[in-house]
Amino acid sequence: MGDKMDDRYVEALKAIAEPHRLRLFWLLLQVNERICVAEAMDVLGETHYNMSRNLKILLKAGLVRAEKDGKWVFYTLSPKDDAFHQGLVDAVRSIPASEFTDEIKRCRLRLSLREDGRCVVGAGSAEWEEACRAEQAQSSPRPN
Repeated sequence: MGDKMDDRYVEALKAIAEPHRLRLFWLLLQVNERICVAEAMDVLGETHYNMSRNLKILLKAGLVRAEKDGKWVFYTLSPKDDAFHQGLVDAVRSIPASEFTDEIKRCRLRLSLREDGRCVVGAGSAEWEEACRAEQAQSSPRPN
């Protein structure tokens, strides 16, 4: 297992073997959007340290790429078309969306705060908290 080609496969598998990174990778696959650390933190309820660390591991494994845009760094899936990478993507995509219902809802809500396709509010912002309260109020059953 010592040659470099093997290491690439092991690193990719290890990267998504951790539950938080698997959720993050699955989310990136589903939303098919670039996401910054602040957005990912709000959607997945992670600390800045944990989110940055998980994204760095996915980046090192070649599963995502980073792109600086103003003060934000956005992460997207790495465009790879080799059989291994495609098999990995297919396997993660096959996880039922029902496993991630809250994440999908929170992601759509968080991305709705963008202006011109750009993140404009930091993690845990007043705007995010207000959007969550409004969403909660809207989805709560009304008393008779």
